[in-house]
Amino acid sequence: MADALFTAADLALLAQWDTPTICNGLEIIVPERRAMGFTTRNMVTADRALKPIVGLARTGVIRSREKPMGPIPTREDWYSYVAAGAMPTVAVLQDIDDLPGFGAFWGEVQSTVHFHLGVLGCVTNGSFRDVDMLAPGFQIIGGCIVPSHAHVHMTAMSCEVDVLGMKVQHDSVIHADYHGAVVIPADCVKKLPAAIDLITRREKVILDLAKAPGFNSEIMREALKKSGEIH
Repeated sequence: MADALFTAADLALLAQWDTPTICNGLEIIVPERRAMGFTTRNMVTADRALKPIVGLARTGVIRSREKPMGPIPTREDWYSYVAAGAMPTVAVLQDIDDLPGFGAFWGEVQSTVHFHLGVLGCVTNGSFRDVDMLAPGFQIIGGCIVPSHAHVHMTAMSCEVDVLGMKVQHDSVIHADYHGAVVIPADCVKKLPAAIDLITRREKVILDLAKAPGFNSEIMREALKKSGEIH
């Protein structure tokens, strides 16, 4: 299992950094993933003040424009699936309607139930509602905000999904905040703190120079020779 490569404490440690910083670290560790594995679409954040969420993905597919046409997963099965055990979880839901977010899966009730099952939040191209009544501490990275849940229902769970341009599988490690979300390969979790430390030290050299009196492009040129790539 992927989670054998890291502990819950390793995931909690990564919550101290924002998602762009995690992406920077991954560019060093797995440069071949530089243009993949993160959200690339506009989104809405439930609460910008919340710290980043880091957990194992629990995936599902939803739609809401029409009533279910056949057998669907039960909410009871979904709750059992997403409930956190040794590791925290993050729900990742793909809305497959032609107009994603027509009806909201997430609101006061679902955020409260999921939060108390150990789910840290959700990443979805779908919608949410009840913005002022969401469970405190439950983060949602969503496609839009709407007032109704319409016919929202789940059509599949524990499957690969594509949410806001990010492909996610069951048990993928998700890091998310108000910037968006990224999938962290399991074997990179423990490597990220050292990579981020390297980036931070490189950037500090540039930032200190840029803020110092007399800074100019020639000083920057010389600094880049010593520091390498920066962002």
